[in-house]
Amino acid sequence: MSNILVQVSIIFFTGLLFARLVKYVKLPSVTGYLIGGLILGPHVLKLITLESVETLKIFSEIALGFIAFSIGSEFKMSYFKKVGMTPIVIAFMEAFVAVFLVAAALIITGNDISFSIMLGAIAAATAPAATIMVIKQYKAKGSVTETLLSVVAIDDAAALIAFGFALAITKSMSAAENTNLLLSLLSPFKDILMSGVIGCVLGLAFTYLLRFFKDSGNRLCLVGGFILLAIPLANATGASSLLVCMILGAVFCNLSNSSDAVMSMIDNITPPLFMMFFVLSGAELDTSVLGSIGIIGAVYIIVRVAGKWLGAYLGAVIMKADSKVRTYLGPCLIPQAGVAIGLSLIAESAVPGHGATIRAVILCGTMVYELIGPFITKMSLQKAGEIHPGA
Repeated sequence: MSNILVQVSIIFFTGLLFARLVKYVKLPSVTGYLIGGLILGPHVLKLITLESVETLKIFSEIALGFIAFSIGSEFKMSYFKKVGMTPIVIAFMEAFVAVFLVAAALIITGNDISFSIMLGAIAAATAPAATIMVIKQYKAKGSVTETLLSVVAIDDAAALIAFGFALAITKSMSAAENTNLLLSLLSPFKDILMSGVIGCVLGLAFTYLLRFFKDSGNRLCLVGGFILLAIPLANATGASSLLVCMILGAVFCNLSNSSDAVMSMIDNITPPLFMMFFVLSGAELDTSVLGSIGIIGAVYIIVRVAGKWLGAYLGAVIMKADSKVRTYLGPCLIPQAGVAIGLSLIAESAVPGHGATIRAVILCGTMVYELIGPFITKMSLQKAGEIHPGA
């Protein structure tokens, strides 16, 4: 136990040190956390051990739960009445254009069709955690930021649908698979519906119980209890824990007059948790995969960015969003992490002959996207005028 406590203290000191160092070159704190974890982690200096990374993964799940809850709290009906379907159309456009372009590029470069479709489907996933950290650190505000928060939340559902379709198509192409195509295509919608039901029930229960607790400490315990309950419930039912926590937050913020006060309290207690999450994420990044991805990895990394950018632009044009959203939203969608890695594990079973390649490409892509994504998000929001130029 004492060894784990030492490891936790190293993680906190690493986060503090590297957040301060990257500040001198005007990089976001989250980039410092990731770089610090990468350098001190089990694949480089080994001050943070592989065993501690595995043991402390529970904190990563909790951090993602709080991040998803925070994203959901931005889903106020008043906002959607104002902007309509814009975030939804943009989210599905950026996800599906990325899927199509990556799959097409891989097929054109001579790769197996099933492999290309599965890897293309994973391209839809976007990591909201790094984006949220940048927005919170620099207190970004404006039309791009508001749209971005909604898009990264909806993207999780879009990614699940895209991957479900790809999985069904891949299985139907395999002579060895005897599956019902229609049922396979409906599977992601079932998971999303399950996530919605669990999130709504928990959100209603949380909102009702909150009225009996006025003390800030008790309210924090209550929200923590519901988020910790949401994660295993989602995992046990095959739902998405991110979607469940987002919907929990969305239901709460639309039904309770105390949502702003509760979210303010959460913002005061979650920084250590988020720091630990990103340092551990950096420690998991393995630089040894860089040499094994070749042309496939380069195509995936470059074309996915182009697909996200183009898809977001087209969605914004279709919905007549303002010029800042059209120009600057796409670059903010680069980060990719946990969801993509989870999908890559499922993809390995769908195309077993290519499992190792898919894993290597996604791990490498995660490393590149997570390290450069927060900086590009910051620069994009800064150019949009939603972060102070001197930040």
